[in-house]
Amino acid sequence: MSRALRVAALLATAALAFPAWAQDAGHEAHGMDRAGHGVPAGDMPGDAAPPPVPVDHAADRFFPADRMARARAALLDEGRFTTGAVMIDQLEYRAVSGRDGYAWTGTAWYGGDMDRIAFASEGEGAFGHRPERAETRLVWRHALDPWWNLEAGVRHDFSPSPQRTYATIGIEGLAPYWFEVEGQVFVSTRGDVHLRVGGYHDVRLAGPLVLQPDADVNVALQDVPALGIGAGVERIELGARLRYELSPQFAPYLGIHWERKLGATADHARAEGERASAVSAVAGVRVWF
Repeated sequence: MSRALRVAALLATAALAFPAWAQDAGHEAHGMDRAGHGVPAGDMPGDAAPPPVPVDHAADRFFPADRMARARAALLDEGRFTTGAVMIDQLEYRAVSGRDGYAWTGTAWYGGDMDRIAFASEGEGAFGHRPERAETRLVWRHALDPWWNLEAGVRHDFSPSPQRTYATIGIEGLAPYWFEVEGQVFVSTRGDVHLRVGGYHDVRLAGPLVLQPDADVNVALQDVPALGIGAGVERIELGARLRYELSPQFAPYLGIHWERKLGATADHARAEGERASAVSAVAGVRVWF
Protein backbone atom coordinates (compact mmCIF):
# COMPACT_ATOMS: atom_id res chain seq x y z
CA MET A 1 0.00 0.00 0.00
CA SER A 2 1.33 3.39 -0.94
CA ARG A 3 2.13 6.03 1.73
CA ALA A 4 -0.82 8.16 0.62
CA LEU A 5 -3.24 5.27 1.09
CA ARG A 6 -1.82 4.47 4.54
CA VAL A 7 -2.25 8.12 5.67
CA ALA A 8 -5.82 8.17 4.35
CA ALA A 9 -6.64 4.96 6.21
CA LEU A 10 -5.24 6.34 9.48
CA LEU A 11 -7.22 9.56 9.14
CA ALA A 12 -10.43 7.63 8.47
CA THR A 13 -9.88 5.44 11.50
CA ALA A 14 -9.25 8.50 13.72
CA ALA A 15 -12.40 10.21 12.44
CA LEU A 16 -14.53 7.16 13.22
CA ALA A 17 -13.04 6.81 16.73
CA PHE A 18 -13.24 10.55 17.64
CA PRO A 19 -16.83 10.69 18.93
CA ALA A 20 -16.29 7.88 21.43
CA TRP A 21 -12.95 9.36 22.53
CA ALA A 22 -14.46 12.83 22.95
CA GLN A 23 -17.36 11.45 24.91
CA ASP A 24 -15.08 9.56 27.30
CA ALA A 25 -12.87 12.63 27.76
CA GLY A 26 -15.92 14.82 28.43
CA HIS A 27 -17.12 12.37 31.07
CA GLU A 28 -13.71 12.43 32.74
CA ALA A 29 -13.58 16.22 32.69
CA HIS A 30 -17.10 16.41 34.13
CA GLY A 31 -16.06 14.05 36.88
CA MET A 32 -13.11 16.31 37.69
CA ASP A 33 -15.39 19.36 37.85
CA ARG A 34 -17.76 17.65 40.26
CA ALA A 35 -15.21 16.05 42.51
CA GLY A 36 -12.53 18.70 42.22
CA HIS A 37 -9.63 16.30 41.59
CA GLY A 38 -11.03 13.63 39.32
CA VAL A 39 -12.18 11.43 42.19
CA PRO A 40 -15.49 9.56 42.07
CA ALA A 41 -18.53 11.69 42.97
CA GLY A 42 -19.19 9.66 46.12
CA ASP A 43 -15.82 10.73 47.54
CA MET A 44 -16.35 14.47 47.13
CA PRO A 45 -15.11 16.63 50.04
CA GLY A 46 -17.77 16.96 52.72
CA ASP A 47 -19.39 13.59 52.06
CA ALA A 48 -17.14 11.59 54.35
CA ALA A 49 -18.13 10.98 57.96
CA PRO A 50 -16.19 13.09 60.48
CA PRO A 51 -13.45 11.34 62.44
CA PRO A 52 -14.23 10.39 66.04
CA VAL A 53 -13.42 12.91 68.75
CA PRO A 54 -10.15 11.86 70.43
CA VAL A 55 -10.56 10.78 74.05
CA ASP A 56 -6.98 9.81 74.82
CA HIS A 57 -4.40 12.32 76.05
CA ALA A 58 -0.66 11.82 76.04
CA ALA A 59 -0.32 13.03 79.64
CA ASP A 60 -2.61 10.22 80.82
CA ARG A 61 0.17 7.75 80.03
CA PHE A 62 2.54 9.32 82.55
CA PHE A 63 0.38 10.71 85.40
CA PRO A 64 -2.21 9.09 87.68
CA ALA A 65 -5.88 9.61 86.78
CA ASP A 66 -6.70 11.51 90.02
CA ARG A 67 -3.84 13.94 89.42
CA MET A 68 -5.00 14.56 85.86
CA ALA A 69 -8.56 15.18 87.08
CA ARG A 70 -7.32 17.80 89.55
CA ALA A 71 -5.23 19.45 86.82
CA ARG A 72 -8.20 19.67 84.45
CA ALA A 73 -10.41 21.12 87.20
CA ALA A 74 -7.75 23.75 87.94
CA LEU A 75 -7.57 24.61 84.23
CA LEU A 76 -11.33 25.15 84.13
CA ASP A 77 -11.11 27.44 87.15
CA GLU A 78 -8.53 29.56 85.36
CA GLY A 79 -11.12 30.22 82.64
CA ARG A 80 -13.69 31.50 85.13
CA PHE A 81 -13.47 35.07 86.37
CA THR A 82 -15.45 37.81 88.03
CA THR A 83 -14.79 41.45 87.38
CA GLY A 84 -16.66 44.69 87.03
CA ALA A 85 -16.70 48.06 85.32
CA VAL A 86 -18.43 51.42 85.45
CA MET A 87 -19.09 53.25 82.18
CA ILE A 88 -20.64 56.69 81.86
CA ASP A 89 -21.39 56.69 78.17
CA GLN A 90 -22.93 60.17 78.12
CA LEU A 91 -22.60 62.96 80.66
CA GLU A 92 -23.45 66.09 78.77
CA TYR A 93 -24.63 69.66 78.65
CA ARG A 94 -27.40 70.36 76.13
CA ALA A 95 -27.77 73.83 74.67
CA VAL A 96 -31.39 74.39 73.67
CA SER A 97 -32.81 77.78 72.77
CA GLY A 98 -34.25 79.27 75.94
CA ARG A 99 -33.90 76.10 78.01
CA ASP A 100 -30.41 74.66 78.46
CA GLY A 101 -30.27 71.28 80.08
CA TYR A 102 -28.34 68.11 80.81
CA ALA A 103 -28.46 64.38 80.20
CA TRP A 104 -26.71 61.24 81.34
CA THR A 105 -26.47 57.55 80.45
CA GLY A 106 -24.40 55.11 82.48
CA THR A 107 -23.97 51.44 83.34
CA ALA A 108 -22.17 49.49 86.05
CA TRP A 109 -21.83 45.73 86.03
CA TYR A 110 -20.19 42.90 87.95
CA GLY A 111 -19.86 39.23 87.09
CA GLY A 112 -18.23 36.71 84.81
CA ASP A 113 -18.26 35.85 81.14
CA MET A 114 -21.65 34.10 81.29
CA ASP A 115 -23.67 35.89 83.96
CA ARG A 116 -23.56 39.46 85.25
CA ILE A 117 -25.53 41.86 87.38
CA ALA A 118 -25.90 45.27 85.75
CA PHE A 119 -27.18 48.58 87.03
CA ALA A 120 -28.09 51.23 84.45
CA SER A 121 -29.35 54.78 84.75
CA GLU A 122 -30.35 57.44 82.25
CA GLY A 123 -32.26 60.69 82.18
CA GLU A 124 -32.46 64.28 81.08
CA GLY A 125 -33.78 67.61 82.24
CA ALA A 126 -33.47 71.39 82.20
CA PHE A 127 -31.40 73.41 84.63
CA GLY A 128 -33.48 74.80 87.48
CA HIS A 129 -36.15 72.11 87.12
CA ARG A 130 -36.57 68.54 88.26
CA PRO A 131 -35.48 65.95 85.66
CA GLU A 132 -37.95 65.41 82.86
CA ARG A 133 -36.94 61.74 82.80
CA ALA A 134 -34.94 59.75 85.33
CA GLU A 135 -34.88 55.96 85.31
CA THR A 136 -32.79 53.17 86.80
CA ARG A 137 -32.64 49.49 85.89
CA LEU A 138 -31.27 46.51 87.77
CA VAL A 139 -30.96 43.45 85.53
CA TRP A 140 -29.35 40.05 85.31
CA ARG A 141 -27.54 39.44 82.01
CA HIS A 142 -26.88 35.99 80.62
CA ALA A 143 -24.69 35.35 77.59
CA LEU A 144 -26.58 33.55 74.82
CA ASP A 145 -23.47 33.38 72.63
CA PRO A 146 -20.32 35.46 72.18
CA TRP A 147 -22.37 38.34 70.72
CA TRP A 148 -25.74 38.50 72.50
CA ASN A 149 -26.99 38.76 76.09
CA LEU A 150 -30.42 38.10 77.50
CA GLU A 151 -31.39 40.45 80.32
CA ALA A 152 -34.23 40.43 82.85
CA GLY A 153 -34.90 42.54 85.90
CA VAL A 154 -36.70 45.65 87.13
CA ARG A 155 -36.86 49.31 86.15
CA HIS A 156 -37.95 52.23 88.30
CA ASP A 157 -38.75 55.71 87.01
CA PHE A 158 -38.24 58.52 89.51
CA SER A 159 -39.51 61.03 86.97
CA PRO A 160 -41.98 61.89 85.50
CA SER A 161 -44.47 61.77 88.32
CA PRO A 162 -46.21 59.59 89.38
CA GLN A 163 -43.33 57.16 89.74
CA ARG A 164 -43.58 53.78 88.06
CA THR A 165 -41.93 50.39 88.54
CA TYR A 166 -41.63 47.91 85.66
CA ALA A 167 -40.63 44.34 85.07
CA THR A 168 -38.28 44.20 82.11
CA ILE A 169 -36.93 41.61 79.73
CA GLY A 170 -34.78 42.25 76.70
CA ILE A 171 -31.76 41.46 74.61
CA GLU A 172 -28.60 43.42 73.87
CA GLY A 173 -25.46 42.75 71.94
CA LEU A 174 -23.34 43.27 68.86
CA ALA A 175 -25.08 43.00 65.48
CA PRO A 176 -23.26 42.45 62.16
CA TYR A 177 -21.10 45.36 61.01
CA TRP A 178 -20.40 46.29 64.67
CA PHE A 179 -23.73 47.85 65.55
CA GLU A 180 -24.44 47.84 69.30
CA VAL A 181 -28.19 47.27 69.65
CA GLU A 182 -30.68 46.58 72.41
CA GLY A 183 -34.39 45.94 72.70
CA GLN A 184 -36.51 45.82 75.85
CA VAL A 185 -40.09 45.21 76.93
CA PHE A 186 -41.36 46.94 80.07
CA VAL A 187 -44.53 46.00 81.96
CA SER A 188 -45.50 48.32 84.81
CA THR A 189 -47.24 47.44 88.06
CA ARG A 190 -50.30 49.19 86.56
CA GLY A 191 -50.29 46.86 83.57
CA ASP A 192 -49.15 49.30 80.86
CA VAL A 193 -46.64 47.92 78.38
CA HIS A 194 -43.80 49.81 76.68
CA LEU A 195 -41.16 48.85 74.14
CA ARG A 196 -37.76 50.37 73.47
CA VAL A 197 -35.32 49.71 70.64
CA GLY A 198 -32.01 51.52 70.33
CA GLY A 199 -28.46 51.29 69.14
CA TYR A 200 -25.29 53.04 68.12
CA HIS A 201 -22.27 52.52 65.91
CA ASP A 202 -18.69 53.73 66.40
CA VAL A 203 -17.12 55.08 63.22
CA ARG A 204 -13.38 55.46 63.69
CA LEU A 205 -11.97 58.45 61.86
CA ALA A 206 -8.40 59.76 61.84
CA GLY A 207 -6.36 58.94 64.94
CA PRO A 208 -8.31 59.22 68.21
CA LEU A 209 -11.45 60.73 66.62
CA VAL A 210 -14.58 58.55 66.83
CA LEU A 211 -18.00 59.49 65.44
CA GLN A 212 -20.90 57.81 67.22
CA PRO A 213 -24.39 58.11 65.69
CA ASP A 214 -27.19 56.68 67.85
CA ALA A 215 -30.96 56.21 67.78
CA ASP A 216 -33.73 55.29 70.23
CA VAL A 217 -37.39 54.55 69.55
CA ASN A 218 -39.96 54.28 72.38
CA VAL A 219 -43.38 52.70 71.88
CA ALA A 220 -46.40 52.50 74.20
CA LEU A 221 -49.04 49.84 73.66
CA GLN A 222 -51.77 51.90 75.36
CA ASP A 223 -52.51 55.42 76.54
CA VAL A 224 -51.06 56.39 79.92
CA PRO A 225 -52.60 59.85 80.56
CA ALA A 226 -51.05 60.13 84.05
CA LEU A 227 -47.59 60.15 82.42
CA GLY A 228 -48.56 62.16 79.36
CA ILE A 229 -48.01 59.17 77.07
CA GLY A 230 -50.18 58.17 74.14
CA ALA A 231 -50.45 54.80 72.45
CA GLY A 232 -48.11 54.17 69.53
CA VAL A 233 -44.64 55.50 68.82
CA GLU A 234 -44.30 58.05 71.62
CA ARG A 235 -40.75 59.36 71.22
CA ILE A 236 -37.83 59.18 68.81
CA GLU A 237 -34.31 60.33 69.63
CA LEU A 238 -31.44 60.69 67.18
CA GLY A 239 -27.94 61.93 67.86
CA ALA A 240 -24.38 62.10 66.62
CA ARG A 241 -21.35 62.72 68.85
CA LEU A 242 -17.74 63.21 67.82
CA ARG A 243 -15.38 62.27 70.64
CA TYR A 244 -11.65 62.63 71.06
CA GLU A 245 -10.19 59.65 72.93
CA LEU A 246 -7.41 61.07 75.07
CA SER A 247 -7.27 57.52 76.42
CA PRO A 248 -9.59 54.52 76.19
CA GLN A 249 -11.01 55.54 79.58
CA PHE A 250 -11.57 59.25 78.93
CA ALA A 251 -13.01 61.00 75.89
CA PRO A 252 -14.62 64.45 75.67
CA TYR A 253 -17.07 64.97 72.82
CA LEU A 254 -19.23 67.45 70.90
CA GLY A 255 -22.39 66.63 69.04
CA ILE A 256 -26.02 67.21 68.22
CA HIS A 257 -29.20 65.66 69.63
CA TRP A 258 -32.73 65.65 68.23
CA GLU A 259 -35.84 64.49 70.09
CA ARG A 260 -39.39 64.28 68.75
CA LYS A 261 -42.57 63.31 70.57
CA LEU A 262 -45.29 61.89 68.38
CA GLY A 263 -49.03 61.35 68.34
CA ALA A 264 -50.98 61.74 71.56
CA THR A 265 -47.71 62.09 73.48
CA ALA A 266 -46.93 65.24 71.50
CA ASP A 267 -50.45 66.52 72.19
CA HIS A 268 -49.92 66.01 75.94
CA ALA A 269 -46.62 67.91 75.75
CA ARG A 270 -48.19 70.87 73.95
CA ALA A 271 -51.04 70.96 76.47
CA GLU A 272 -48.41 71.30 79.23
CA GLY A 273 -46.75 74.17 77.39
CA GLU A 274 -43.81 72.10 76.17
CA ARG A 275 -42.44 71.66 72.70
CA ALA A 276 -42.94 68.37 70.89
CA SER A 277 -39.58 68.61 69.14
CA ALA A 278 -36.19 69.97 70.14
CA VAL A 279 -32.71 70.12 68.67
CA SER A 280 -29.74 70.74 70.94
CA ALA A 281 -25.99 71.09 70.65
CA VAL A 282 -24.24 68.92 73.21
CA ALA A 283 -20.87 68.86 74.90
CA GLY A 284 -19.87 66.16 77.31
CA VAL A 285 -17.51 63.45 78.36
CA ARG A 286 -17.41 59.65 78.13
CA VAL A 287 -15.52 57.82 80.88
CA TRP A 288 -15.17 54.31 82.23
CA PHE A 289 -13.22 52.64 85.00
